[in-house]
Amino acid sequence: MSVIDLRSDTVTQPSAGMLDAMASAPTGDDVYGEDPTVNRLEAELAGRLGFAAALFVPSGTMSNLLGLMAHCERGDEYIVGQQAHTYKYEGGGAAVLGSIQPQPLEVQVDGSLDLAQVAAAIKPDDFHFARTRLLALENTMQGKVLPLDYLAQAWRFTREHGLALHLDGARLYNAAVKLGVDARDITQYFDSVSVCLSKGLGAPVGSVLCGSVELIGKARRLRKMVGGAMRQAGSLAAAGLYALDHQVQRLADDHANAQRLAEGLRAAGYEVEPVQTNMVYVQMGERAEALKAFAAERGIKLSAAPRLRMVTHLDVSGAQIDQVIATFVEFSGNRSPKRAN
Repeated sequence: MSVIDLRSDTVTQPSAGMLDAMASAPTGDDVYGEDPTVNRLEAELAGRLGFAAALFVPSGTMSNLLGLMAHCERGDEYIVGQQAHTYKYEGGGAAVLGSIQPQPLEVQVDGSLDLAQVAAAIKPDDFHFARTRLLALENTMQGKVLPLDYLAQAWRFTREHGLALHLDGARLYNAAVKLGVDARDITQYFDSVSVCLSKGLGAPVGSVLCGSVELIGKARRLRKMVGGAMRQAGSLAAAGLYALDHQVQRLADDHANAQRLAEGLRAAGYEVEPVQTNMVYVQMGERAEALKAFAAERGIKLSAAPRLRMVTHLDVSGAQIDQVIATFVEFSGNRSPKRAN
């Protein structure tokens, strides 16, 4: 029985073409700056996104951490969403390792932060308070795409208030594909961007932090401090290069499958939030644990959460989406809905 894993888009396996690229990649010692494939990945992504420099690291959590620590000193503060990954799902690293105080704000329905609330949260220039240095946004935010006009407003806002602007772009390319724009049209508004290669793009490992030469120089030193420097990492970087060249536009397939799943579940009577990209949120309440066990018996891996998140990716087909819908129908005791087109 084949397994359908909808827990995250981090569970993908490298394709045959990606494995070939990894196996044939030239390597060197990246700590000495001598790995040609890592250097190529960093230059390529920096160029594509409009930055002067970039840094390859093992994970998105590390990429965000280095970005925050490069922007902020000990005792500084960054403003962030209450549900943002950097605040809620990265082990408190910015506070623990960087001594950076987070100021969380409630995320709006569209995934944005209310800039009026951000303005009210900026601390006065007074030694009683942490110094507010940075605003961090996430795009996509739980599958929601931030509009370009909002990003332009956020950019102007941070210039007016003397803040830097960081993007957790773990799913940057999902946002770009959904908007039908080049990723650079999004990143032009940020001082730094973290891009994850191992989510929808399908690479096995890695994230890239992009920014100015000065910022990336500082982040490179910090990477060494937190144990993220790698040696012959070219084979991993090659997977990222392959993903950027071959697996960006196909993200639209994941979005279509997410929409297909949402429509099928709605037809079966489930309460499903609107879908924009590759995430489907379903209200399961106290039935979450029972559904997880029921689905597992049928080869479907789900998380157990009252607000259940399912994430489509390159290892899930349209036919498998129909299997998932049928499983939900069986679980609820409903008759099978019409197949979603």
